[in-house]
Amino acid sequence: MTLDWWHNACQPLDPVARRKAEARQRQLTKPSGSLAQLEQLAIQLAALQGRERPGVERLWIAIFAADHGVVAEGVSAYPQAVTGQMLRNFVGGGAAISVLARQLGATLEVTDLGTALPLEPLPGVRHLQVGAGTQNFLRGPAMTPAQALIALQAGRDSVIRAAGEGAELFIGGEMGIGNTTSATALACALLGCPVADLVGPGTGLDARGVQRKSEVIEAALALHREAAGQPVEILRRLGGFEIASLTGAYLACAQQGVAALVDGFICSVAALLAVQLNPACRDWLLFAHQSAEPGHRRVLAELQARPLLQLGLRLGEGSGAAMAVPILRLACALHNDMATFAEAAVADRPS
Repeated sequence: MTLDWWHNACQPLDPVARRKAEARQRQLTKPSGSLAQLEQLAIQLAALQGRERPGVERLWIAIFAADHGVVAEGVSAYPQAVTGQMLRNFVGGGAAISVLARQLGATLEVTDLGTALPLEPLPGVRHLQVGAGTQNFLRGPAMTPAQALIALQAGRDSVIRAAGEGAELFIGGEMGIGNTTSATALACALLGCPVADLVGPGTGLDARGVQRKSEVIEAALALHREAAGQPVEILRRLGGFEIASLTGAYLACAQQGVAALVDGFICSVAALLAVQLNPACRDWLLFAHQSAEPGHRRVLAELQARPLLQLGLRLGEGSGAAMAVPILRLACALHNDMATFAEAAVADRPS
């Protein structure tokens, strides 16, 4: 395995399956194009899965959790103890994503990449302990080169496990106090956008808190400006362990041939990093929703993404992506199970 495995080729989409799915859509008992985006979702999934009749019943949800050193600068409304507490909640079944995973019949994998406070071994959690959270990126790089590589690989490993279990769809989620600050800094560095255009309240900062967050990000971007144009170095300097793992996961999905459904702002920033590292991975990414975080719209636009939902969500955990799964399942059901004009003895539009 090479250290820059993210440059490896992505799986190609299947043009034969796409053409067959398009032909099937033209034969179903409805006006052509009347199901709009649902038709295109079914066709895209057919091309990704290499079969005329796609499905997303086997679902893998991977949650990556880690703490952020930049929290020391007063950029979060919550203490870092919450990260470890939420890890317990995930495997205890009480978190939103835990409820959603049960409802969807999904496999839920939880990975602890490193919390700031010591955490006892938790049954059901994969404890990697890359570090006690990242370093404060206002004082220096968030990660060492080795930590960045380990975190990227953790996401890849999760996707390899998912593919081995026959997963038809991968959802990545995140948990980490301070991670909207990290994601915003990354987005600004990757897009060259002013901080004021992207910064938001995260988990509930007031106006003064948002101003402080902006000041911290501005100063950090100035400190790390020499990393411009180098996505891996930008990730190492400004990112979080969980954001790196999500980036690695999206790249691995494209390389392993597993469709990925991208969650909210933080996940979309990881997707942006993945696409900058290997543009071919973009074909394997579906986008679940547009969150309430101001920077999300700009990141989605850069990715030319068309999100399925707009519900004002800002929870994270992969929750918005999980909520979009029924739409994908219905798109597949309509594509697979509707009768054709011939089967239903219904007159088609004259050609």
